[in-house]
Amino acid sequence: QVQLVESGGGLVQSGGSLRLSCAASEITPIRFSFYAMGWYRQAPGKQRELVASITQGGSTNYADSVKGRFAISRDNAKKTVYLEMNSLKPEDTAVYYCNAKKPKADYWGQGTQVTVSS
Repeated sequence: QVQLVESGGGLVQSGGSLRLSCAASEITPIRFSFYAMGWYRQAPGKQRELVASITQGGSTNYADSVKGRFAISRDNAKKTVYLEMNSLKPEDTAVYYCNAKKPKADYWGQGTQVTVSS
């Protein structure tokens, strides 16, 4: 069972930056590299939405609302995926979740709160 632990959330002013990390455990670096990784977020009263994803090969995909502001990356040796968030806006306020996915396997972290004040 893969365990995912997010960190790096917090309170930041509009225009500020945060870097989220998601560390995987109970898995080897090689097996971690087999997973596509993603960051999702869920704001109060809204559905969970995909923010950014990165494939096993390093290809990235972003929600239109964060393109040019957020960057996802992964370090397979450290079994960690990152989300660099810049030019944050109040509408980015949400709980951010890390996801690891491959055929027949889908794991989620517990989430980290990001709050952007105006």
